[in-house]
Amino acid sequence: MTSDNKPYERCLAYGPKSLTDSQLLGAVLRIGTTGMDSTQLAEAIINLGQINNSESSLLGIMNLSIEELKKIKGVGTVKAVQIQCICELSRRIAKKTASKRLKFSDSSSIASYYMEDLRHCNQEHVLLVLLDNKCNLIKDVVLTIGTANSSLISSRDIFLQALKYNAVFIVLLHNHPSGDATPSNNDISVTRSVSDAGELIGIKLLDHIIIGDNSYVSLKEKNYI
Repeated sequence: MTSDNKPYERCLAYGPKSLTDSQLLGAVLRIGTTGMDSTQLAEAIINLGQINNSESSLLGIMNLSIEELKKIKGVGTVKAVQIQCICELSRRIAKKTASKRLKFSDSSSIASYYMEDLRHCNQEHVLLVLLDNKCNLIKDVVLTIGTANSSLISSRDIFLQALKYNAVFIVLLHNHPSGDATPSNNDISVTRSVSDAGELIGIKLLDHIIIGDNSYVSLKEKNYI
């Protein structure tokens, strides 16, 4: 058996940069199944990811559920959990790196940064982004998770979080599970209420961004703030 069929050993000998995508995943899986070594099993997983994401098979893997992964011969619960944990770790590392370059004063950049976190949610998630006096990210917090139709935003909860972490600026985001990012009358009313409350206590609402299916609407850009 060649080193190509032993990705773990190849990694030890030549380092992870020498491995292909399937070999990298194979090195993590360590063992395959009857009739397939670990690299071939990894290729089957990557191919399933390709079906889920026409642009990138690796990005497709990020969205595979445990149930979908277990449909592949040789993937049980343990391997499925391993894969999901690797994907989540990769996602968090990428977000940490991206946040250092992100302009939190730019609505398009903020929407792009949080798009994949929110666009696939089948319930409404309200996210509060806390920023320092230079618009650097302090922390982001999920305030509420609602039904498929609506979620309540409490100004009190927003500013308790902002004061707790000494935020100077805040940004609100929430998704519309329907995929249509058009703001409702309630979205506009809540935005104005939070903005007014922030002005009173010296914490400025920079934007309220609604995430749809690969689309967004900035209430700042619409002049509601």
